[in-house]
Amino acid sequence: MSAWRSYFSELVGTAALLCAVIGSGIMGEQLAGGNIAVALLANTLATVFALYVLIETLGPVSGAHFNPVVSMVMAYRKDLAPPLLPGYVLAQLMGAVLGAWVAHAMFGLEVWQWSEKVRTGPAQWFAEVVATAGLLFVILRSPAGKASALVACYIGAAYWFTASTSFANPAAAFGRMMSDTFAGISPADVPAFMLAQLVGGLLGWLLHGLLQGGPSQGQDDKH
Repeated sequence: MSAWRSYFSELVGTAALLCAVIGSGIMGEQLAGGNIAVALLANTLATVFALYVLIETLGPVSGAHFNPVVSMVMAYRKDLAPPLLPGYVLAQLMGAVLGAWVAHAMFGLEVWQWSEKVRTGPAQWFAEVVATAGLLFVILRSPAGKASALVACYIGAAYWFTASTSFANPAAAFGRMMSDTFAGISPADVPAFMLAQLVGGLLGWLLHGLLQGGPSQGQDDKH
């Protein structure tokens, strides 16, 4: 399969995912009347449904990673050809920004903006480690044909059991720093989130490896 088709799939999928995350956050906040719990619930449901659909439709094309940490782990495991990794990551980052812009345009907001929403501190960083570790663990442990549902369910749950609302994705953090909306994150807070996500991805892979008898002996990726 052409590498460019895979790159395009990752760009489109990540853009659609970020559009769903940011757009549902905007809509939820507008309709919730100041009730943050209701806004977060709307944000969660839209993200879960979008993620399931995107994995099902784009998984056969590129693996539907939409996440640099996932791509890095898959490249290390040789489930993704290592030479494709830079293109995957670039496509994911570009897609995240595009998704933010599309969401802004749909709601009549200024397309180019920077978030002022502060998300920082040890609790949130640790939450991102936990969220990303769990995500990688679920992806690597998913039985054949079940990854889309299991990943979507996990992310929906992690929205609510983590202090950070489970970004678990450096591309998501990158795109959301360009959205001064409900789902945004201040650019100054993004590097720490990304570092925590990388650590979490490593821990999730190691935990999977312990259950397989070694990190390199994991089952074939179904995501």
